[in-house]
Amino acid sequence: MYARWRDESVLDPEGATLTLRSARADLFRHHPQSPLPPQRRSLFGGLPHWSYDPAYRMQARLEAEEETSVPVDQPAPAPIALPSSGSEPFSFRRIGRLRLSGPLAGETLSMFWMEGYAGGLFVPFRDATSGSETYGAGRYLLDTAKGADHGGDAASGELLLDFNLAYHPSCVYDPRWNCPLSPPENTLGQAVRVGERLG
Repeated sequence: MYARWRDESVLDPEGATLTLRSARADLFRHHPQSPLPPQRRSLFGGLPHWSYDPAYRMQARLEAEEETSVPVDQPAPAPIALPSSGSEPFSFRRIGRLRLSGPLAGETLSMFWMEGYAGGLFVPFRDATSGSETYGAGRYLLDTAKGADHGGDAASGELLLDFNLAYHPSCVYDPRWNCPLSPPENTLGQAVRVGERLG
């Protein structure tokens, strides 16, 4: 899904995003690992989103975390345990900060590497809509373990971030899911009214 979005969004970001949203809704209805409990799937009418806003599709520069050398006879630094919706913690390593642009110029978000599970880059965030218009513990922007990769340019150290793709973690739909949540350091100072919202 995301590979198709990356290809199609070059020329038509809004159209590609609407196609991706439709594909996600189909997964919610029919996939065996849907976050929706089985009894809710037949009544599912789709996920609510704000309208697409091209201003929230941006390049972000990754400022890598400064590496500190650890003596050979010392243990490596412990992974970070981000907040989670369940009792089992998730281990992450902060790999840097993303310097945002466009309407979020001046803001930064930490980027994490998931140490366990399937690995991958992870960028959750909270904003001024959290707790009212969106889930209080935040939304996901990138979760490459699930394929949610927007693309970028490794040579320049820039990532494409499209906040129109922001989505809620699975635990929003069913508490049986244990989800990593956004830490306080990834709270944006303004309302980001794009992407998935509460109904």
